[in-house]
Amino acid sequence: MRTLLAFPLMTLLCLAAAALALATGPMDIPLSHVAGALHFPFGTPPESAEAATVWQIRLPRVVLALLVGAALAQAGAAMQGIFRNPLADPGLVGISSGAALAAVAVIVLGESLNLFTVLPARFVLPVAAFAGGALATALVLRVALVDGHTRVATLLLSGLALNAVAGAGIGFFSHVATDSALRSVTFWMFGSLGKAGWAEIAVAAPLLIVPLVLLPREAHALDALLLGEAEAGHVGVAVEKLKRRVTTLVVLAAGAAVALAGIVAFVGLIVPHLVRLWAGPGHRMLLPASALLGALLLTLADTAARVMLSPTELPIGILTALVGGPLFFALLLARREAADA
Repeated sequence: MRTLLAFPLMTLLCLAAAALALATGPMDIPLSHVAGALHFPFGTPPESAEAATVWQIRLPRVVLALLVGAALAQAGAAMQGIFRNPLADPGLVGISSGAALAAVAVIVLGESLNLFTVLPARFVLPVAAFAGGALATALVLRVALVDGHTRVATLLLSGLALNAVAGAGIGFFSHVATDSALRSVTFWMFGSLGKAGWAEIAVAAPLLIVPLVLLPREAHALDALLLGEAEAGHVGVAVEKLKRRVTTLVVLAAGAAVALAGIVAFVGLIVPHLVRLWAGPGHRMLLPASALLGALLLTLADTAARVMLSPTELPIGILTALVGGPLFFALLLARREAADA
């Protein structure tokens, strides 16, 4: 009962965080004016500048924070389930680094190759990032596939190797980039929710929503996989097909998230751990609860990133790493003490 009550509570907290994000910034807007800008009947009519700020700047950002946070957290929970490894997250198989490398390459080489004469950069960059993440994941999975079976240890090592190569490539492009290109590279390396508008969200939202809807349908099979691949096969789970389905959905979610927001660290790793503390390891609760908590935390983090160093903005990836790193250390110490007890 307590677990079930957590879902409406977390939903209300997400709405409260969204309202706070819409009202808070360099120009604070009263909540009644925010409600009026959104045409709620109990709202107060806002000034034109306030309405424009809510609709054109803050609301797309809040929608993006909710979608990206939910997608990354649920993708992380699914990755940890499919590999039976609590240290797994979407970046493990090269999605984030592959997407960032492709985006950085387009930023640095785009003008010289006339890539931006066909389509605006705001469309070319997300497409390149998504393609880079998908290709990196396909390469890692191909290396890890032996005799029709995916070897988890090989996959993890391949992911580490690809991340190293991608990091070197990003370093090279950063070294040869112009000053203006280097500022754009920073967006992809440290994450930001401020550069996507309604047009980009309309293109990428289906790629985020589809995994959010379909991954919870794999909860029963992921629960069976926790017992082992052989045991899951005995109860009728097609393990390799399950891995391919889940990995494809994770690529969709994480690739689209990185394409819109850059690399946002630790969300896919930390949130599932926090959810397991009160919801347990069962994926029927873990997957949707991770999505809600991820949406909540990233919305709050983005609000904090906007106001901490106002009028400048702290890259959200830096903030999530600053919070997520020590928190992960605390979780590891707690797990070690529980194991020693």
